[in-house]
Amino acid sequence: MLIRDCSGGIVFCRDQVLLIQNEKEEWSFPKGVIRGDNEADDIAIWRVKDESGVDARIIGLAGKTSYEFYSITRKKPVANRIKWYIMVCDEMKASPNKEQGFLAAKFLPVDEAIKTITYSQDRSLLILAHQKYKELNEGFDEF
Repeated sequence: MLIRDCSGGIVFCRDQVLLIQNEKEEWSFPKGVIRGDNEADDIAIWRVKDESGVDARIIGLAGKTSYEFYSITRKKPVANRIKWYIMVCDEMKASPNKEQGFLAAKFLPVDEAIKTITYSQDRSLLILAHQKYKELNEGFDEF
C-alpha cells in the first residue's frame, strides 16, 4: 500500500466556507500531497491558492483524517493521511483551477456547505472546524 501524507485547508470568510468541486463532481476542501522537505502548513496554503485562487492564512489546526482507495493507474491501494488547517481569508472570491480539473470553487454558508459536501467524513470535519473557528474568533471580538 502506498501511504501519502497530505495537508489541506478549511477556509472561512466571515460566515461562509470555501468548497471546491473536482472532475468527479465531488465537493470537498483543497488539499494535496506533501512532497520533499515541504511543511504541511505551507502545502495547505499553497493548495488553497493553487486550486481555488484564494489567498488564505492559517489560524489553527482542524484535525486529521484518512481514507483509502484503490489506484487504477498505480495498480495498488493508496492511503491518504491528511492534516487539516483552519484558515481565513479577506475576500470571498474563488476561481477553480480548470487546468487541474476543478470544476468549481465557491464560498457557501456553513449549513449549506454541510449539505453540499460529498463525503460524510468531510461534513464531520467541517462541523468540528467551524466550532473551533468560532472559538478562535471569540478572542478577537473583545477588541
